[in-house]
Amino acid sequence: MEELAKTQTNQKLPHQEFDYYKIGKILLSRWYWIVGSIVVCVLASNLYLWYTPKIYSTSAIMKFEDKKSEIGDLVGMPATSDRASASRVQTETFVITSTPLLLNAIKQLDYRISFYVVGRVLNRTSELYPNKPLDIKILKLDSTNFYRDIITFRPLNRNSFKISYKEGDREVQKTYAYNNPFVIGATAFSINYPGNLSGNSQILFKINAPEDLVNRIRSGLQTNELAKNSNMLALRETDMNPQFAADALNAVTNEYLSFDRDQRSKSASQMIRFIDSQLEILSNDVKGSENSIKEYKQSNKMMDVSSASEQVISKAKDIESQINLLKIDLLSIDQLKQDIIRGKDNVNLNLVIGGGTVDAQLGNYVNSLNNLLLSKTNYLKTYNTTSQVIQDIDKQILDVKNNVVNSINLSQRLIQNKIKFLQDQLSPVNKQIAQLPAAERDLVGLKRDFDVNDKVYSFLSEKKIDQEIFRAGILPGATIVDEAQANFSPISPDEHGTHQKAFILGLAIGLGAIVLIRILNPYIYDKETVESLTNIPIIGVIRKYPDEIDEFSTQILALSKPKSIFAESVRSVRTNLNFLASEKKSKVICITSEVAGEGKSFVAVNLSSTLALIDKKVILIGADLRRSKLHKTFHVPNDLGLSSYLANQCVLDDIINHSNQSNLDFIPSGPVPPNPSELLYSDKMKELIATLSAKYDVIMIDTAPIGLVSDSVPLIRISDINLFVIRSGKSKFYAATVPQRIAQEYNLNNTVIVLNAFAQDLLHSRYYTTKATGDTNGKYYYYSDYTGYESSGYYLDNENERKWWQFWRRFKK
Repeated sequence: MEELAKTQTNQKLPHQEFDYYKIGKILLSRWYWIVGSIVVCVLASNLYLWYTPKIYSTSAIMKFEDKKSEIGDLVGMPATSDRASASRVQTETFVITSTPLLLNAIKQLDYRISFYVVGRVLNRTSELYPNKPLDIKILKLDSTNFYRDIITFRPLNRNSFKISYKEGDREVQKTYAYNNPFVIGATAFSINYPGNLSGNSQILFKINAPEDLVNRIRSGLQTNELAKNSNMLALRETDMNPQFAADALNAVTNEYLSFDRDQRSKSASQMIRFIDSQLEILSNDVKGSENSIKEYKQSNKMMDVSSASEQVISKAKDIESQINLLKIDLLSIDQLKQDIIRGKDNVNLNLVIGGGTVDAQLGNYVNSLNNLLLSKTNYLKTYNTTSQVIQDIDKQILDVKNNVVNSINLSQRLIQNKIKFLQDQLSPVNKQIAQLPAAERDLVGLKRDFDVNDKVYSFLSEKKIDQEIFRAGILPGATIVDEAQANFSPISPDEHGTHQKAFILGLAIGLGAIVLIRILNPYIYDKETVESLTNIPIIGVIRKYPDEIDEFSTQILALSKPKSIFAESVRSVRTNLNFLASEKKSKVICITSEVAGEGKSFVAVNLSSTLALIDKKVILIGADLRRSKLHKTFHVPNDLGLSSYLANQCVLDDIINHSNQSNLDFIPSGPVPPNPSELLYSDKMKELIATLSAKYDVIMIDTAPIGLVSDSVPLIRISDINLFVIRSGKSKFYAATVPQRIAQEYNLNNTVIVLNAFAQDLLHSRYYTTKATGDTNGKYYYYSDYTGYESSGYYLDNENERKWWQFWRRFKK
């Protein structure tokens, strides 16, 4: 017998296969959870879309390229430096978002007064731009001190209106007439009659300064390259007003073109200013020289100088003109040097005339320095002065400045050497002039000054005209490829995406709730769960009775409802019980469970009644001496019973009771003794079993829960069959391991399990299907849980068992 017990306890668990069909049924078992969570999430998404302000977006595309003007070629001006590189696209984004540029762009908009209307949702205001429901004229405005808060306009009649605004914590309401001035703070207004407006309507407006809109535009402005290392820049503006977004973006792009053109013409403008300063000086000298010649001729009655004197004058004039032009060059590069020393943000090499007198690298150094200074200005908008990027660019600027200063010093020495050379050539000419007659010599001197100044003046005038022509021909270094257009389809909130996310979230919540409930569930619900926890065989599943059962099971349901699924499930257990201990003429069946309330007494009563129906002589013993209810089931007193007999207070015949069913007798537990466990361990209990075995075919013993007390242990050890009851939805997972532990501890091979009160609940069912294999060693019993057979026509169950969706069948018949 011990070898048989070891075989039973050591055999493998039944083979279970993953059942995808069951998983689908589990998820669909609480389909209303899923639908409910989806509905709630979709409703929440609709509320979110209803209350969330809509954001609109518009975009524009700019192309960066250095356009070469044909006018520059016409006047022989050098081309501007090539900045149309990918790095320029990144650099110019800083310029586009700079505050000065945005302020100038705002001034292109109709920004001064904004109008709003109060919505129905949470009294949220909506901007009416570009519409102007009121014709408001600002008569007096101090740009540094004006009323910046919201002002509310309400029409009263054709002649007057009401104005409301806040003054500190106090709300001010005043009535004014149309077309008459009124004052709020330091600002004077007048409002023209707007036409027919509803008396309940109200319009809100406020006065803006350009600075008030800078952050609004900047926060919605985004820039990025269309492709890596390309010269195409995509600009995007987002705002709650689609028309404002488009107008603002177009204003920014147009202002950038103007800014870029001004930057490109800065060098020519600076050169023109330098020439103008020189021309102003020379103009006075030319006029003074001309007047001196005229007065000298009149006073000395001289018409002109001789031809010999003319040759000397011409030679001296040419040399002195070159010297004066070289001095202008020297002044130009000296100004450049001073600009560099002062740390000016932009330096330019002004008018340089003398060929070969300026270092050829100076122009390249100046262009490099300007590019570095511009890059530093842009980087400072992102990095602080102590960052590594700024320190690196400062080092590059310092190196280039040193190169520029060295080049300027070299150029200054070259110019000074050439001036000295020309002055040496001028000395012989001056000696020749000194030999002329006094009157003629004086006239030559006056004419020489005039001609020199006039030549330099004419040269500078020509250069000024060239620079003005060149400046007029400068084109911006970018082109607007695609202007911004108002887009009235909101980008946020994304209605389709929000509904999609709400649906997915609702689905996830519904499915997650199903998974969470299953994870948190500590109870056994189906036979597959039991089979996954123990190798003790299950001999049957007793279905849950669909109607309400009284507390003491006074109604033996297997008899009162003989054609119910419940009764058939009890018969299935009875059939498998007959195969157990079949060699025994009289079987002792002990019924127990882990804890109270799992239905062991209920199972004992119904099994006993069904066994009696097949002409088995059955006696049911209430061996739970602590809390037995068997006497209440059969409506007898509990004054005498098993405890009385074991305590030698009566004889056997005194405690045997006959039930209303033939072949079924019972022994109640009797009064609760002080030592129930000892009584059941006594030899008198064994004698009782032996005596009853001679008279009855089946001795059914209803014992105490083995998980709570040890009263049932002696009965388990002497029984032919130990029936362990597990209740669906009541017994925890641990309960399924108890019968195997009992079998191992007491070397039993006669332990079986009955799953009681089973009602299919797909939510908690196991997603595996048990397959009978050779590993069961003959310990697998056929049984059914009768799921899906309710409408087969073989069972007459209560109509209340029908599901709500099956009621339509009644009306179909």
